[in-house]
Amino acid sequence: MKFSIDTLGCKVNTYESNVIIDQFKSRGYEQVKEDADVAIINTCTVTNTADHKSVKMIHQVVRRNPDAIVVVVGCLPQVKSDMVETIDGVDIVLGNIGKTRILDYVERYRKHHQQIVDVPSIENVPFETMALRHFNRTRAFVKIQDGCNNFCSYCIIPYTRGNVRSKRPGDVLREIETLVEDGHQEIVLTGIHTGHYGTEFDDYHFADLLRDILTKTGVKRLRISSIEMNEITDDVLDLMEQYPVLVDHMHIPLQSGSDAILKKMNRKYDKKEFIDKMEAIKKIRPEMSITTDVIVGFPGETEKEFEETIDTIKKIGFTKLHVFPYSRREGTPADLMEQVDDKIKKERVHRLMALSRELEKAYMKRFLNREVEWIPEVLKGDTLIGHTGNYLLIKAKGSASLLHKSIKSTIIEATDTCCLASIDVDDKAKSLC
Repeated sequence: MKFSIDTLGCKVNTYESNVIIDQFKSRGYEQVKEDADVAIINTCTVTNTADHKSVKMIHQVVRRNPDAIVVVVGCLPQVKSDMVETIDGVDIVLGNIGKTRILDYVERYRKHHQQIVDVPSIENVPFETMALRHFNRTRAFVKIQDGCNNFCSYCIIPYTRGNVRSKRPGDVLREIETLVEDGHQEIVLTGIHTGHYGTEFDDYHFADLLRDILTKTGVKRLRISSIEMNEITDDVLDLMEQYPVLVDHMHIPLQSGSDAILKKMNRKYDKKEFIDKMEAIKKIRPEMSITTDVIVGFPGETEKEFEETIDTIKKIGFTKLHVFPYSRREGTPADLMEQVDDKIKKERVHRLMALSRELEKAYMKRFLNREVEWIPEVLKGDTLIGHTGNYLLIKAKGSASLLHKSIKSTIIEATDTCCLASIDVDDKAKSLC
């Protein structure tokens, strides 16, 4: 039997798709691109664009796999199951509950040959236990948390992912130990609201989990996929100071650098608090790479407020910006606010993307002629490609024997997109230049 899986959206979806892959392979299924017996689409609905991409992917998968049992799961059917079940060729519709039981649904469909739609409420549900035995990359994701209670005014995610809930600490540690034993050099902790891990536990929170991972597993590099500013507690800062295994990179969403817009967004901080926390981080880790998310053209955003965001970004000194034009989501408070013209949003996106390129290039140049430690992840031709702990993208000439190993190289050039490095092999420097 053969199966295919297509994934859209965030790292949590990527992790969950890998769990599904593990389960199907353990039952003897072969993973293919097309002509599958079971075709799964793990969807996203974070923006209107994500909706369109998910629906387009469903149609493509149905065409590629005309005889398959087609399973649509994830965020899109969680909020729009009525729409998804009407798409021709869709046989099973699930939300964000039951992803570990897809094989059971497939067996049920084979018996009755009737469309299955099972999308229960996502409110007040427990954490769905799932674990990976291996990941298909050097960098392995581990989902430690699900759900969000923040209800930012622009965001649909609390309605698609439900309440904050956490994986048991022992399950997290066992999963990481298994992945490290499988050869993974780096673990990335991921979740919908990662720093809220442990909210429902008594006297055990995110910093406690970090400490246990750092002291009880053999992980070589530990990365947090994304964390909110106000989740970086003094305890987390202390761990950053004590344990270099925590990498010199954090992704911390800003969303806006204007206090007026932050308030409209229902974010839980103002720009001074954000700036102060970034300064606290850089006092401990002066070369920390801090990347961020920024939404432009939020309802009512004026040119003055946008300029304020630019000033805040420059003051903080981010190393890269992930820029998103505001996208309306039906059912959220921001959808009812006064909207910004699409042409203005597009122009502001271009300005911030240009700023992001400047910031990224400036950060890379700080490491010119310096030796860095990095892990080659793929080999294309004779070029190794990988990342440092602070997430510099490195390219250097080398061989497959160096893949997935921690090596040291000297950065010799910073391009617009990556750092070129040299590797000493038999006393001869090899590089891309």
